[in-house]
Amino acid sequence: MSFLESLNWRYATKRMNGKKVPQEKVDIILEAARLAPTHSGLQPFHIISISDPALLEKIRPIANNQPQITEASHLLVFAAWDDITNEKIDEVFDLVIKERDLPANGLDNYRNYLKSHFAGKPREERFQAAARQTYVAFGIAIAAAATEQVDATPMEGFRNAELDELLGLKEKGLRSVTLLPLGYRDEDNDWLLRQKKVRRPKDEFVIYA
Repeated sequence: MSFLESLNWRYATKRMNGKKVPQEKVDIILEAARLAPTHSGLQPFHIISISDPALLEKIRPIANNQPQITEASHLLVFAAWDDITNEKIDEVFDLVIKERDLPANGLDNYRNYLKSHFAGKPREERFQAAARQTYVAFGIAIAAAATEQVDATPMEGFRNAELDELLGLKEKGLRSVTLLPLGYRDEDNDWLLRQKKVRRPKDEFVIYA
């Protein structure tokens, strides 16, 4: 299928059949998210890939008992940095300098600009900035799943703090933002499967200026 055909094929799958998604397809989806653009290349988030059924059973009530959590093959947890610190900025810029074989001080002007930019914001605002970048990768992962004919369900309906505690994210300097169960649609039991996809008409959606 073409890219647009894949996007028309996908929908927010409500029931999955428990069939395992081949790891090579999961890896493609993860790699697509890793390659997503982010502000200044900071990549201020991580993805936790969960396939352990026992852990998924613990997550399901935290996600308001949504059945896709345990019916999925894999659950991707998108977790943003809880803060954008000077140390984290340095880690990113040091990696860029190493990989591009640049002088040690070659990016100091921009590095220092970013440090100053984020230092002037409250910590919660710095987290929100990281969370917004997470959504870029989240969207790309959803599109990548569609191109691989893997069903996915974007989720915000869960209790973040409880999930963070269960997964020990605070200790990792992370806070959960979104969930993406991956699997295959249950064609017999998913009420949404045969519903027409509805979007606003293009002439109402796009504003030309």
